[in-house]
Amino acid sequence: MIDDPDPGVANSPTAKPRLIRRGPVPMSGRLTIALDAMGGDVGPDVVVPAALRYLSRTRDTELILVGDQDRLRSRLGGEVSRRVRVQHATQTVAMDESPSKALRNKKDSSMRVAIDLVKSGEAHACVSAGNTGALMATARFVLKTLPHVDRPAIITAVPSLHGDTHMLDLGANVDCTAEHLFQFAVMGSELVKAVDGVAEPRVALLNIGQEEIKGNEQVKQAHELLVASNLNYIGYVEGDDIYLGDVDLVVSDGFVGNVALKSSEGVAKLVRHLLRAEFERNLLTRLTGLAALPILRRFRRTMDPRRYNGASLLGLRGIVIKSHGGADEIAYENAIRIAEKEIHCDIPGRIAEQVGRHLDNGHLRATA
Repeated sequence: MIDDPDPGVANSPTAKPRLIRRGPVPMSGRLTIALDAMGGDVGPDVVVPAALRYLSRTRDTELILVGDQDRLRSRLGGEVSRRVRVQHATQTVAMDESPSKALRNKKDSSMRVAIDLVKSGEAHACVSAGNTGALMATARFVLKTLPHVDRPAIITAVPSLHGDTHMLDLGANVDCTAEHLFQFAVMGSELVKAVDGVAEPRVALLNIGQEEIKGNEQVKQAHELLVASNLNYIGYVEGDDIYLGDVDLVVSDGFVGNVALKSSEGVAKLVRHLLRAEFERNLLTRLTGLAALPILRRFRRTMDPRRYNGASLLGLRGIVIKSHGGADEIAYENAIRIAEKEIHCDIPGRIAEQVGRHLDNGHLRATA
């Protein structure tokens, strides 16, 4: 259990950090999440309202807003409380900044400080809407990967006919070996078990066909590893099965996964644009649109990308959530909630245990 800080000291630059024990947090326990308040397309103008919105709906969480203290306190106004404090950072990582330059030259950036808070134990997790490449590079450098995990991977959920489908990797690893794909499957399966409550997640490899002769050598070798494992592996799936198939986790390398996700986002925007254009064509179509408005609103809520905002960086010795750079406060709040859920589920601990177990069982060999 974490004691409340003194309200007069919580935002003081000289306040001593409170170290937090690692490991799972009881559902009734107080947890702390660090927010990279300067990251993303908008920065504090989204992060601060999202933080306050989140705090108004939960009782057992503290938030640390990391960034320019003057801007953040100005944006907070009179909302500073015992459950939110500001951690000053003098630098910001630009959305188009080189990850290597950010890692080398931005050691006091809001992104780096937020991740450092997780490393030191002051926070259980961090959330950032900043530069994806810089976030992955910095998180991997500061937190390191879990034992037996060669590379972290990015995972998120997308809507499907059967609820949600999780996809990984979504861009962290362009080139992967079969062993990397197998590790992704183990990590993703454990996350789906924990956050969705699925006892035996259905795992599939994304491929250009469902026949065993299809695919490149890495995919075929990964297929053999998964067949020999105790995961609930159902074989190959094609791109349309992400949304239409009865599958919980779709695994691919970062190049294929990112292209698949961005293509889907483009199709969704196209459908929305075409629907709006058709309903606005003339008076009759406008009246039809008004009649269909309740259905369209339900459809929009179901497909609202803000409900799915928040991708996890799996395989690290700490919890890092990537929010979309253009997220609004509703979407950013969802990313904070994903961080909260992963803290309670102790995702890093569960992944470390499962990857180690598969290694001990001979299904996985260490790779460089």
